[in-house]
Amino acid sequence: MLEIITLNNTNGAELVISNYGATILSLKVPDKKNNLVNVVVGLKSPEDYLESYYQNHNLLLGSSVGRYAGRISGKELNIEGKTYPLYHKNGVHLHGGKQGFDKKFWNIDTSLKSSVKLSYLSRHLEENYPGNLQVSVLYELLESNSLRITYEAYTDRTTVLNLTNHAYFNLDGNGSVLDHQLQIHSNGYLDMDDQLIPTGLIVPSEQTHFDYNNLSQIKKQGFTGLDNVFVLKQEEAATLQSSRSGISMRVITQQPAMVVYTPKSFPNLNFSNNVKFGRFPAICFEAQNFSDAPNKPHFPTSLLQPGQLYVNESLFEFGVMDS
Repeated sequence: MLEIITLNNTNGAELVISNYGATILSLKVPDKKNNLVNVVVGLKSPEDYLESYYQNHNLLLGSSVGRYAGRISGKELNIEGKTYPLYHKNGVHLHGGKQGFDKKFWNIDTSLKSSVKLSYLSRHLEENYPGNLQVSVLYELLESNSLRITYEAYTDRTTVLNLTNHAYFNLDGNGSVLDHQLQIHSNGYLDMDDQLIPTGLIVPSEQTHFDYNNLSQIKKQGFTGLDNVFVLKQEEAATLQSSRSGISMRVITQQPAMVVYTPKSFPNLNFSNNVKFGRFPAICFEAQNFSDAPNKPHFPTSLLQPGQLYVNESLFEFGVMDS
């Protein structure tokens, strides 16, 4: 059953969560004039997320992604001598398969004024992943106007796991993010083939189109969009700012990588408050492990063993730019 939870803090910030896909529907924070701006792209109605027209576009607006966020090559998993065929398109398994965590109804375990915890039991061989996996996500709206997202999981047999949240951010609440300022604390990004599968190489980002080590406008010479796995060099992963709204956002995570994604446009959907978006309407910061880590032994391991606790914690700190 579809359930909606609204969280608030004493500053007026508001976070709305759906138990379908453990999804962020909206996040409103104060701008430079102390007006609330919805900085996360969402649809007009929670029921819209269940419609086939929306799901066929595979946008995963604000959803929790699993079991494996990103791409896995080779059509199968090989774990401890056993082979597990995976759902794939042209040899690429994406975002947990045909019915990933974004399309599941999660249980609401605890719901308080400023936090909510949801959980889901992914049964052994769901989407053909091994192990009964118990997963939870805790959303917290802090008094500092920060959003903290904590995923935890454990399994009863060896499996692979890579969770993330797929929120699309626009600090103006509409239009485009091309004039937003972006900083990514990364020395390199994963080299990809034409199917966006990592080749195994890490390419230095300095003096390339993907060099955002210094705060700079997203739209720069040669910009054609981002859909890249950045290797992080510190827990403070990224900064995003808009001079129009005056809102700033810092992304802090203990994950080794972050997919930064800027779609070129959105399909014709009913967005909340009838807002209109332009070219390059939003940006995603998907804190996670490397794509295709199950097939790249030199990448950080994605294996989760019985007795281990998986933790992915990310903090999105919102504030107002200095004038």
